[in-house]
Amino acid sequence: MKKSISISLPTIPSIALAYVMVLLSGCALGLRPLPNTVEEQLKDAVDHGMDGVIVCVNRPGEIQLYAAGWKNREDQIPADPNALFKIASISKLYIAAATILLISEEKLSLDQTLGELIPEVEGKIEYANEITLKMMIQHRSGLLDYSFEPEVAGESFVDHLSFAARIYDKPAVFKPNKKYGYSNSNYLLIGEILDRTLGYSHHKYIREEILEPLGLKNTYNVPSEVDMQKVMSGYLKSGGSDLRDLEFPLPGGSMIATAEDVSIFLRALIDGTLFSPDEQAIYTSVYPYEHTGWLPGYTSIARYHSEMDAVVVQFVSTSGKEIYWLRLKSVYKRTIRILKNKTEI
Repeated sequence: MKKSISISLPTIPSIALAYVMVLLSGCALGLRPLPNTVEEQLKDAVDHGMDGVIVCVNRPGEIQLYAAGWKNREDQIPADPNALFKIASISKLYIAAATILLISEEKLSLDQTLGELIPEVEGKIEYANEITLKMMIQHRSGLLDYSFEPEVAGESFVDHLSFAARIYDKPAVFKPNKKYGYSNSNYLLIGEILDRTLGYSHHKYIREEILEPLGLKNTYNVPSEVDMQKVMSGYLKSGGSDLRDLEFPLPGGSMIATAEDVSIFLRALIDGTLFSPDEQAIYTSVYPYEHTGWLPGYTSIARYHSEMDAVVVQFVSTSGKEIYWLRLKSVYKRTIRILKNKTEI
């Protein structure tokens, strides 16, 4: 006699209701009277359930830092605007920049294929001989996102390919270059490609060619480089303990930095400080000058606003389901409105 397995999943009405509730909450936050200052806005965000918030505003010749809430909720340590933070997928901007530098040095080409660069994946990853490095940088490869695939025996944070085995022998999401589809697998494999091209860790290359020339002393490639006590604590919206010590050392999500360092990097990426004109043109053709980040307990936004000539970085030490982003984006948008109002005065 076969046993039946009953899995309790949220019904469509319950999912829809949850979405509507968060949407209404986000709208309510957006419709509240706009405070006069960034400090007031961040305090309001904390009052509405965000554990800690840091904002950095980088204008030419001026960097302003703001913080509200907690650096560590359990010990009641106030938020520190200079605290280190897990920047998650903002890390992809640094890997993209490093890749462009190696292309400029003619050590890589945008047209090289995944199968050419990592022969071991031929026959294991669909379309490996059609997926180009450019497609991977741009998230147009069709690669499955390993984040949503089950673990496999022998996978290791240290060995990129053992971790990439999560997506082996599975159909692609779409044919290469047919559309955009964000996948962390792209940057996991680009990290492996960079290591093979260099003959040493791309972390060392990023430090020597990007971080040190820009004077970014508060930016780290992986958690093992950091005194984790200096890192802001992170929490889930649903509750639970501090997630600060939960390591994530994979390429494209591993970096830790201060908001000020991220703002300096992003401005340098945009204004020609980091790249030659030719390198700038290549970068502009393949990747944006902004990013968001998400890890359990950590959410972040880093963008340039040309109308103010300002890079604005927001760190929030709380994460939730995808629809929680509505609230995070609302806080960011309101902060931008406050800054614009001040600029116009």
